[in-house]
Amino acid sequence: MRTYIVFIVGTAGSGKSRLTEAFGNWLKMSKQDVATVNLDPGVDSLPYSPDIDVRDYVNISELMEKYQLGPNGALIMAADLVADQIEKISREIEELKSDIILVDTSGQMELFAFRASGPYIANELTNEPKALVYLYDAVFSVNPSNYVSNLFLSTAVLNRLMLPQLHILSKCDLLPREEVDRIVDWSAKQDALAEAIETKLEGTKRLLNRSMMRAIYNLGLNFPLLPVSAKTNDGMVNFNTALERVLAAGDKYTF
Repeated sequence: MRTYIVFIVGTAGSGKSRLTEAFGNWLKMSKQDVATVNLDPGVDSLPYSPDIDVRDYVNISELMEKYQLGPNGALIMAADLVADQIEKISREIEELKSDIILVDTSGQMELFAFRASGPYIANELTNEPKALVYLYDAVFSVNPSNYVSNLFLSTAVLNRLMLPQLHILSKCDLLPREEVDRIVDWSAKQDALAEAIETKLEGTKRLLNRSMMRAIYNLGLNFPLLPVSAKTNDGMVNFNTALERVLAAGDKYTF
């Protein structure tokens, strides 16, 4: 039996934990054997009860007191200390024997994606098939400049972790349908994004975003967005189908 690992990554406030909760519940309703892992040592509360919680291994408050660190320094130290516990966490995952594991990563994306410990954790967290889900916050992405910034961040995450990626437009229930469709159109059609840059941006910002967009497309990268709402469950079917395609070549997680 295979266990599929799904890392959920995105900027602070993009809805990682809410999506972990909602998609986990949706999978359970679909009779899938799913488990959740909290990989954020600094989170105060979660909307779900993780099956594995990194806070059982690393305590931010203790690090702050022991090493006289502020919150940010303690988070950085904790992110690196998590890597030291990866064998134990991997053993816990194997003992769960679930078909799919949703890994909710740090609220501050850079702690997971841009420190040396991140690629190590992603690589060493079992030898099972893995994928990464990158969240584009819908409200943030309405502006083409913000969208291009997210495009660059997701490219940087791909460069760091080198895992198959899916790209989700999260919290799409907060926007009118026409706004959601416009952002999805930017992700599917270079000309649509180029037109938005030309008409909505000016001066240096227009030139910079135009060049950034072209640089990504010149690499041959294409990041189509799937709109999903953790609140209404809109888009969950398409999300799950895309994951099955990436992880299991289109087969179901369970048989």
